[in-house]
Amino acid sequence: MQLGRFRIGMRTMKTALAVMICIFLFHFINRGQPLIAALAAVFALRQDLTTTVSFGKSRVLGNSIGGIAAILYFFIKQYFHHDFLVELIALPIFVALVIIISDGINNNSGIISAIATMLLITLSVTESQSVYFAIDRVLDTFIGTFIALAINFILRPPTNEKEKEIAEDLVELKQKEEKLHFMLAEVQAEIKRKDKKGDGH
Repeated sequence: MQLGRFRIGMRTMKTALAVMICIFLFHFINRGQPLIAALAAVFALRQDLTTTVSFGKSRVLGNSIGGIAAILYFFIKQYFHHDFLVELIALPIFVALVIIISDGINNNSGIISAIATMLLITLSVTESQSVYFAIDRVLDTFIGTFIALAINFILRPPTNEKEKEIAEDLVELKQKEEKLHFMLAEVQAEIKRKDKKGDGH
């Protein structure tokens, strides 16, 4: 649907629906705030089922890494009686470890989700809450991801809508490619400039 310059696409509607389902589900089962699940659903939902499943696998793995890191961090923070220095020093170290591990297992597309999961959990769990609360928040990320997968499994985009989304993705990729070419040209020009400067000496 097009409203002047604004387009309401299938993906937009599905994203809004995913958030609504998260809110309703958490209210219905009295699970608390659906923030993490809703964010997980938004991150995981893509234009079609194939992409969502592919990204969903990456996100589930990322969630697992981020969740485990968050729980380990929680234990460390408890051991040091929630000292601020632990948050200041240990949390950035865990961020680096999550990136290193994700890259090492070739899950680069899941790095953002892993870090987001870890930070959302570690920075939302208060001192008075137990490790079970942290584990519950990890489960929230899986709930959101599976809701996104379910929505894309049930609501398949029409062919013309899918073609539009693919066309938009291609335009975005082309813009990125042009930007990369421009950056490459700048680098090559800089190398030539330095070479000439070196020859002059």
